[in-house]
Amino acid sequence: MLRSRRWLGVIAVCTFSYLVLSAQAWCAPQQGDTWHLDAPHSSAQFAVRHLGISTIRGAFTKVSGDVNYVASDPSKSSVEVTIDASSVDTRVTMRDNDLRSERFLDVAKYPAITFKSKRVSSPGPGKLTILGDLTIHGVTKEVTLDVTGPSDPINNPMGPGQRMGASAITKINRTDFGMNTMVGPIANEVDIQIDVELVK
Repeated sequence: MLRSRRWLGVIAVCTFSYLVLSAQAWCAPQQGDTWHLDAPHSSAQFAVRHLGISTIRGAFTKVSGDVNYVASDPSKSSVEVTIDASSVDTRVTMRDNDLRSERFLDVAKYPAITFKSKRVSSPGPGKLTILGDLTIHGVTKEVTLDVTGPSDPINNPMGPGQRMGASAITKINRTDFGMNTMVGPIANEVDIQIDVELVK
């Protein structure tokens, strides 16, 4: 009888320990892989209508950021991107200087454009929807990025590490961010596309 009680005690302790460890494993946050944005192979592009008859396109050539990607559960992923506002390039020096001035981006006062995710979801295979805070011209607004990707990781043929890519699009109203110069001749709505190559 005493031996049976001892065995029951051992079994109870083992069962309790197993349940505790299992619960801890189940409740522990999933850790993703950290991917760094590869600036030479990434860009943030924009397009805006001019006089209602043409489209002016440009890009920001200096982009950096990190992505913590949980492939098994994308909703646990996160994204942070920083753009050097002074790197705006529309291929016309006079226009670029105007965009850098206090009339538009005011890069002397607001040197960075940033995006920080708040929620990530996957509407289907190869697609992500990322809700986050976009800060331009010192103003922060919530925007949604529609993402194609990320691609399956590949081994870097030019060195160590893996790489993957993704593209994101969104639309903003520039007046929401306090850029009210030439409303009318220059459209309020701005199309944005971000193409990134990420390295682990």
